Parts: sequence; structure tokens; C-alpha cells
Amino acid sequence: MPRILSGIQPSGRIHLGNYCGAVRQWVDLQELGHEQFIFVASYHALTTQRDAPAYRATIRQLATDLLAFGLDPARTALYLQHDVPEVAELAWLISCVCPMAWMEKMVGYKDKLAKGISPNVGLFNYPILQAADILSVDADLVPVGRDQVQHIEITRDLAARFNEEFQAPVFKLPAHRLVPEAEVLPGVDGEKMSKSYGNTIDPFEDENPLKKRVMSIKTDGKGLTDAKDPETCNVFRIFRAIAGKNDQRTIDLAVRYREPGPQGFGYGHAKLALLGLILDHFGPARRRRAELMADPAAVDAALRQGADRARAIVRRTTDRARAACGLA
Repeated sequence: MPRILSGIQPSGRIHLGNYCGAVRQWVDLQELGHEQFIFVASYHALTTQRDAPAYRATIRQLATDLLAFGLDPARTALYLQHDVPEVAELAWLISCVCPMAWMEKMVGYKDKLAKGISPNVGLFNYPILQAADILSVDADLVPVGRDQVQHIEITRDLAARFNEEFQAPVFKLPAHRLVPEAEVLPGVDGEKMSKSYGNTIDPFEDENPLKKRVMSIKTDGKGLTDAKDPETCNVFRIFRAIAGKNDQRTIDLAVRYREPGPQGFGYGHAKLALLGLILDHFGPARRRRAELMADPAAVDAALRQGADRARAIVRRTTDRARAACGLA
């Protein structure tokens, strides 16, 4: 089985968009027996994070949530990026062979410039640290969406450049694995679900505030007996993303939209159906999270186990890189 690496930034509370876009795939790959390294990208998020106590809590909560979703420390190495500090050293070594022009052409950096944001050096060098994350564990595959393919290409270019410059086979060139194109999940306001928009739905929220959040999802003004188009409804789109488009519950819900019947079917009914789905689908994860919150030592042990597995590989990679550079 190929070795897979993925990461997630601790930029706020986890939400349904994170789950549907990434976490669910990680759990599925784990069940298929893949060797996985999943890290909380704590160095990366420092390009914007400035509140240390809040950031520390966010990192911890994200790790707890990932374990609750089903990442198993016995099968998937889950670790905090800063618990494997050799990655930062590798990023420096790689940066010493990286042409400035390669970083200047990166889409993420150019997007920030186009928006009038004054990026810091960390953001400029972001792709180098990302390359170090991948190369450090000798990853074979990195699951990405189409918008992230450029990062894997630059990682391969950097690995090849380093190997050529120092005439040593230090880094393995990784490949990317395109994840299935997922529908953009709408938030409660109908825009893309994003922490930066404040429109997210947290599947771990207590039931009453979760219900309030779901019931606030933006819909049109059609009444109980009006036929409705599920394809344009934010509530239905979220329901489908969680249950799956071929799930019988999704199919039945679409029929109720289109054929409300004499008793009628309103958006309030659809929202209650979504709430029920969230509570049912994430019920085991919600219970597991409560257990982990009451047992912080279990989270510590899982993260320590993941970091130990990662560091065992990363140290060998770092030793090869040091030797190639003359630093052994």
C-alpha cells in the first residue's frame, strides 16, 4: 500500500465542510488499510495566528475532533506539525536550492497580493514548508483537489532540484491523488461554508445551539404546498453531502421537495430532517468526543504515538539531507 500524507490547518472549529471535503476520505482510506500520516498544520497557520492561548486550544480541539471522527492511532499516525521539528529544518535546507521565481509564481501568494493583502515571509515560503511536510515522511501519495495540484508539482520540482544539486537520492518524488470532486458545501447564509465567513455548522455543537444553527439556514420564500427544487436548496445540498446522493434518505427527501402533497412540506420540515441526520450520522463521533474530552491523557497518548511514528521516518530523511549537504 502506498504511504499517504495529508494535513489540516487549525484555523478554527471543525465544520461540516471539513468533514465532507477531507476527514471522511481519511477515515475511508484508513479502513482500506492505507498507511496514513495526518498532521495538524500548526506551523502553517502561524502566518495569520497571533493569539497564543486561543491557538493552543484550537490545535488541541482539532486533534481531539479528528480522533472522534474515527482516525485510529493504531492505523493512522496523527500528529502535531510542531511535534516533528525536523520538518522546519528540512524546509530551510530545501529553501536553499529553491529559486525565488518558483515561489513568486505560486497561486496562493499571488491571490493574496491581488486582494491587497501584505503577505509575510512565512506565507511566501509556505509551499516550501508544505514540500518539507510531504518529503519528510517519504510520502508516495498526497490526496488533493484540483486547486492543490500545483503544490504537489512544486514539491516534486523541489525534491528533484535538491537531489540534483547535491548529487544524492535524498527525496522521493511524490505523486498526487485527485480526490473526488465534491460539491461546494453551502453555509447557513448560502455562501461557501468557511470559518472566515462565520457561516459554518459544527457537528459537535450541543443539540440546542446546533438546532438553532440549522434552522437559520437561508432558503427562499416558497410555502408548504409549493413544489420546490432540491438542487437549489442549501438545506438539501448539505443533507446530500452528508448522506450521499444515492442514499435512500436523500432520494426520498428530494421527492418530498418536488411533491409536497396535500399536507405540505416546508423548509422547516427539511431543516428538521437535516438536524436528525446530523445527530444520527455523527452520533458515534459525538459520544467519542465527549469521552476524549473527559480523558485528555488518551489524546496526549495518541498524538505522542503519531509523532513518534512520524519522527522515526523524518529523522532518517533529515539525516540523508544533512549528509548530502555536508552537515552530517
